[in-house]
Amino acid sequence: MTSRPATPLLDTVHSPADLKRLSDSQLRQVADELRAETISAVSETGGHLGAGLGVVELTVAIHAIFDTPRDRLIWDVSHQSYPHKILTGRRDRIRTLRMKDGLSGFTKRTESPYDPFGAAHSSTSISAALGFKVAHDLGGTPDPALGDAIAVIGDGSMSAGMAFEAMNNAGHMGKRLFVILNDNEMSIAPPTGALSSYLSRLYAEKPLQDLKAVAKGALGFFPPPFQDAAHRAKDMLKHMTVGGTMFEELGFNYIGPVDGHDMDSLLAVLRTVHDRASGPTLIHVLTKKGKGYRPAELADDKGHATAKFDVISGKQHKAPSNAPSYTKVFAQSLIKEAQADTKVVAITAAMPTGTGLDLFAEHFPERCFDVGIAEQHGVTFCAALAAGGLKPFCTMYSTFLQRGYDQVVHDVALQNLPVRFAIDRAGLVGADGATHAGSFDVAYLANLPNMVVMAAADEAELVHMVATATAHETGPIAFRFPRGEGEGVEMPERGVPLEIGKGRMIREGKRVAILSFGTRLSEVMKATEALSARGIEPSVADARFAKPLDRDLILTLARDHEALITIEEGAVGGFGSHVAQLLAEEGVFDTGLKYRSMVLPDIFIDQASPAQMYEAAGLTAADIEAKVLDVLGVARIGAKRA
Repeated sequence: MTSRPATPLLDTVHSPADLKRLSDSQLRQVADELRAETISAVSETGGHLGAGLGVVELTVAIHAIFDTPRDRLIWDVSHQSYPHKILTGRRDRIRTLRMKDGLSGFTKRTESPYDPFGAAHSSTSISAALGFKVAHDLGGTPDPALGDAIAVIGDGSMSAGMAFEAMNNAGHMGKRLFVILNDNEMSIAPPTGALSSYLSRLYAEKPLQDLKAVAKGALGFFPPPFQDAAHRAKDMLKHMTVGGTMFEELGFNYIGPVDGHDMDSLLAVLRTVHDRASGPTLIHVLTKKGKGYRPAELADDKGHATAKFDVISGKQHKAPSNAPSYTKVFAQSLIKEAQADTKVVAITAAMPTGTGLDLFAEHFPERCFDVGIAEQHGVTFCAALAAGGLKPFCTMYSTFLQRGYDQVVHDVALQNLPVRFAIDRAGLVGADGATHAGSFDVAYLANLPNMVVMAAADEAELVHMVATATAHETGPIAFRFPRGEGEGVEMPERGVPLEIGKGRMIREGKRVAILSFGTRLSEVMKATEALSARGIEPSVADARFAKPLDRDLILTLARDHEALITIEEGAVGGFGSHVAQLLAEEGVFDTGLKYRSMVLPDIFIDQASPAQMYEAAGLTAADIEAKVLDVLGVARIGAKRA
């Protein structure tokens, strides 16, 4: 059993109220013990480590000064919320993080009143904080009653337009609101863009201030007779150093930079703003991702996401791979296409490692673009690259591409521009849960004019789809693939472009046909083996395309079988709905075809292993077998057992 750290003072903290009786020196001890407990817990569960370690002192200070949960504390993205969960009555469950029926890896409203607003995508916190503040002022009556609103947002998240939309609105409204900019110079990957450079200049050109002095001199916190002098002193310092701050131009009172690991400074500043602030206030806090755990500090991603690990060595306990990951197959295939075609370029939104584009960038640094957490910009950027004669691969997780949907519609599909959408993390993703599941991309893309939508059944098919997308010049095209390892199939040396809108027969059978779209094909084949043992021999086809559909293949399957079942790793409204539309328009149902569509259920599925999530979704081999037996009216032994 893993030895756990001694945490005598933390053991006495059962809620944030317990922090208020502690001295400042005791709060420093709580922070040290909280860091050790966080490391210990994540070593057993895996998860997001570095982000939480970077905000340990900040977490303790906020909960010690503010009155949570009455004061709404909103963590942007919230993968840094493990220390927060430990302090807010969930320590006894912290070693269930990201597991089935355990704690979410993100904040979640249904989990605790200390999680007032759920998150897992970035840049939403300031909008939510402003909403809570307006609700407070207009007499909203939730339980607990509304107090202050505090948004903690990282410098990477600040690169997204939504954060600035919210700040612009908040600055205009002028309401008391706290934004804590957690500046660790890193989101998942090192940040990119002008904002990152601007923040670097703020603390490179302005010496790290004594925060107790800042607290005494911050404009607006002095009694009125002293504010003029404070104003002059502040302006003089401001213009002598960086010539003003963008945040103040947006209407925020800017304080910082603050050493986010100096508890005395944090407590002094937070006490002062809590007692004196009357309008929107931004506290710029400098932290180090992975702080206090050497293996995380030394890691390229600062321990962003880890498997279970040994606390002493930091070595992660990862199962050996039996097949290459889909992400790696995609990256290697794209590299080969780029070697043969100088027009191929790759774009991601702050996820170079997660999407495999870090590998692409090693070969073609001048043809790889990380636009930061800015999916809307990324999609339109790709649209113009395509209009400019290049072959852009817009490479994003399914769940993040949702954030750029209007741009997909308005800037890509409407103009029929050949942007290639490489959609990673399609389907259910496991421990990150519903917020990161790729459930909707087929439904939200296949209904767009001009769009081609593909799904790889295995890693070899993915290679061919990368080649297909490269060769496709007449409009936008998308292909999706899941998280995790491939099926271990034989791999082609180089992809061969597929005929657009043509599927493939996998197995000829009779009575019932199963038409698979995506990587559930392996489960279909397992179900087929079990059915064969019963004397039932289904036909199996791989659709490859949700749009355009292979009309000939589908109508032939419908004509030659009494039942047709489609299966996909997506929500209702996707592939199966398009097949049903075709069959209805062709009058196939008029002749008695039995049709069933297996899709993700109309619920958000909580975190678990991918296998457990697909079991909950009813998309396993056993579920497929049962569906075939049901549609054929074959009784299952034991099906009605008590």
